[in-house]
Amino acid sequence: MNAGTAGTPLVSVVIPVRNGACDLPRCVASIAAAAGNGISPEVIVVDNGSTDGSAGIARAAGARVLAASGVRVGAVRNAGAREARGDIIAFVDSDNEISAAWLSSCIEALDDPGTGAVGLLCQAPADGTWVQRLYDLLRWRPERRTEIEWLGAANLAMRREVFHAIGGFDESLEACEDIDLCRRVRRAGLRLMAEPGMASVHHGDPPTLRALFLGEMWRGRDNLRVSLRGPLTLRSLPGTLTPLVMLGLLVTLPVAAAAAFVVGPAPLLATLGALLALVLLRTIVIVRRGRIRPSFAWVRSLAVAGTFELGRALALLGRATHGTRTSARPA
Repeated sequence: MNAGTAGTPLVSVVIPVRNGACDLPRCVASIAAAAGNGISPEVIVVDNGSTDGSAGIARAAGARVLAASGVRVGAVRNAGAREARGDIIAFVDSDNEISAAWLSSCIEALDDPGTGAVGLLCQAPADGTWVQRLYDLLRWRPERRTEIEWLGAANLAMRREVFHAIGGFDESLEACEDIDLCRRVRRAGLRLMAEPGMASVHHGDPPTLRALFLGEMWRGRDNLRVSLRGPLTLRSLPGTLTPLVMLGLLVTLPVAAAAAFVVGPAPLLATLGALLALVLLRTIVIVRRGRIRPSFAWVRSLAVAGTFELGRALALLGRATHGTRTSARPA
């Protein structure tokens, strides 16, 4: 076993970066702040062709820097994992800031041999925009360690042998590579656990509706492809079927509008009603989790829910890239 200070498991933290000079120092500093008490992590920054000096910033912060240019993010993470020396391989995005308890919580949670991966969905910045605050309510973060069906690769850790046994990230995927990885963990008979101690702030959350739309256009583009690989469960079905139904209704909408001149408004009203119902279901999630009372915030919640659903549906047709998403983020 590789070991960190005082015989604890060595954690290798892999950080993929592309032009992350503004965020990277904060990310690496948060990892350093989470060390101590016998934990001394290995920090590996994998640079995907940055032109803003990210590699130099990482070296100055004490990180080991690798290059993996012109490839998808799954390949970038795999490159770091191949060079990692730790018993635990953790993945943190460069625009994330982890909590002080992150490393110790990760090690403790992975001490269970039946657990294949641990993490926690990220949270929005405390000073975030109203879009970021409402979007954050779409994420579920339990208050205690809980089995879950999916964890995001921006805040994820696995034992080294598990990661390599299931083949790492699928490098052919532009997005949803973390969903695919988690499903393979579950197919291997291991659990995915949400660990509250692994809290992480995502400073790259979409600050505007436009950024949210473009982000979901990118994040959802491989959703159907990954979902069809299985295993499908009752809990995962809504995430698979809702974009398909939404897209079908959007395609039907102009036909129903044209038919209104011939057969009356009933088909058009039914299509619009179904679209609104899907958006309202997502809105209710935001309102309930945020305990939002009837106010202007309901209108904003509806706008965030509608933008989210529209982006996910059109992602099935579009070919948005990670660059498309980041282009909407303020400099």
